[in-house]
Amino acid sequence: MLRPLRRRLSVPQPPLRRRSSAAGPGRRLLLSTPIFYANGPPHLGHLYSALLADALHRQRGLRGAGPGRFSTGTDEHGLKIQQAAAAAGTSPPELCARVSALFRQALAQAAVSFTDFIRTSEPRHQRAVCHFWGALQERGALYKGSYEGWYCTPDECFLPESQLAERTDSQGRTYKVSSETGHEVHWTKEENYMFRLSAFRDPLQKWLRDNPRAVFPDPFYQRVLHWLGDDLPDLSVSRERSRLPWGIPVPGDSTQTIYVWVDALVNYLSVVGYPETHGEWWPAAHHVVGKDILKFHAVYWPALLMAAGLPPPEQILVHSHWTVRGQKMSKSLGNVIDPSACIGQYTVDGFRYFLLRQGVPERDCDYYDEKVVKVLNSELADALGGLLNRSTALSINPSNTYPYFSESCFPKILDYRETKALGRASAEDYEFVVSVASLPLQVASYFEDFQIYKALECIALCVRQTNGFFQRHRPWKLNRNHPAEKLWLDTIIHVTLECLRVFGTLLQPVIPCTADKLLSRLAVEPEERGLSNLTFLPRYNGKPCPFEGRQLGPDTGVLFHRLEKSSQHQTENKRL
Repeated sequence: MLRPLRRRLSVPQPPLRRRSSAAGPGRRLLLSTPIFYANGPPHLGHLYSALLADALHRQRGLRGAGPGRFSTGTDEHGLKIQQAAAAAGTSPPELCARVSALFRQALAQAAVSFTDFIRTSEPRHQRAVCHFWGALQERGALYKGSYEGWYCTPDECFLPESQLAERTDSQGRTYKVSSETGHEVHWTKEENYMFRLSAFRDPLQKWLRDNPRAVFPDPFYQRVLHWLGDDLPDLSVSRERSRLPWGIPVPGDSTQTIYVWVDALVNYLSVVGYPETHGEWWPAAHHVVGKDILKFHAVYWPALLMAAGLPPPEQILVHSHWTVRGQKMSKSLGNVIDPSACIGQYTVDGFRYFLLRQGVPERDCDYYDEKVVKVLNSELADALGGLLNRSTALSINPSNTYPYFSESCFPKILDYRETKALGRASAEDYEFVVSVASLPLQVASYFEDFQIYKALECIALCVRQTNGFFQRHRPWKLNRNHPAEKLWLDTIIHVTLECLRVFGTLLQPVIPCTADKLLSRLAVEPEERGLSNLTFLPRYNGKPCPFEGRQLGPDTGVLFHRLEKSSQHQTENKRL
């Protein structure tokens, strides 16, 4: 039986918020990944979360949107860590130090530009957790009681019967598992602290109704609403310390350890200086999370924050998983993808591009090596790299400069569909120029909607159109010594380099090294690479172009080398 404390719970109503994009430049924003569980090395799913957040963070910086922070880190407490350390013949602190270093290394190797790396074993975090627990207790959100139920150690949570399924082992014995993750559960009975989650069903529903983009994309928002349509039982938020000594002790009760998820979720406050200076950043926070931890972030975390007197985060951005040739990644199947091996095979930017180009947040995506090679060869090596190589070749641009645009060859026409071309440009050329001119706004809109893959799809389409433009007019056939042909030749190259400049600028959040190489070849200075003042083909609109006549940067060789399929470098069967 549960024995509640005699204290009235204050349930605040969450504030109504406008869509985050409505805020003007200069606002602060914290972007975060989940903190990754330190019971094993990084895998593809961890890297995907980090790359999504990294691209959003980089893009926001290039827009000059205001001060930004980007946090990640490792979750180092709990029964899984305790068990993993015992199995490895080491102590939990030693295991966590080693695995946390692996995550730091993997993220740095993938050019993830985090500003804060938090470990839940750090004193600053433990102090924040204890203060947060005190706020919950002070406001009557906790009570102590006996609890029993099905506990899933890999998922670190209790599960109701409705979320269980039965399985049969090789000996014919039946056992229960989580119907969502397939992990085995065990019946557990203990005395611990409970959080009055049931009191927050209505406030959570109101928060979501008032903020329809609080959980995004929409299928995940609908899923959370569905969960809140059912009963919301109170949540066990501590464990007996005799069973779980590896964790933060409950303040004032040395017999209990704070539940690992309460501990872990507070990391988002720890990195912004809770309990002293968090107000400068909170609640301007966007959490990027996988769908497997949606309930913890979209139900438990907002409720805990409300109970502690704090508003929920602005937005929870949710993504799906990666499978390997249609199968879930699993150590037992030997198909867990090692990010380090992939980066070694496909390069940092190549692997970043593939994951962000092919990953669709709303649905699971499938990985296999042949697909990676095909995408990177087609879009980075051939289409983008080939275009740069051809348009800067000394054979057609012997002066190695950004040539001049001729308005007589490519005059501005208000409606190219109705007006007969006056210069050398065709209706198809005008259509292509309109596509590239609209690209920056399209890309910005897709980033805002957490559809980076669509932004990259639009860029890839425009790269193909630019190749078509270049191929259609065959500048290598034109005679540079003929005045009229030289004007048209220079205009073709000018338009092509302008397109490449736009592509390079827009691709910086996704493939930073390759984009830097491209922009440096075009002699675009660092201060000219922002997104807020990106213009395309100003001469077409009668405005000066600062790049005309500028000497191009040094030729650094192939932009992105073609990849070869090699049986010696397969990543799919590398065990972690």
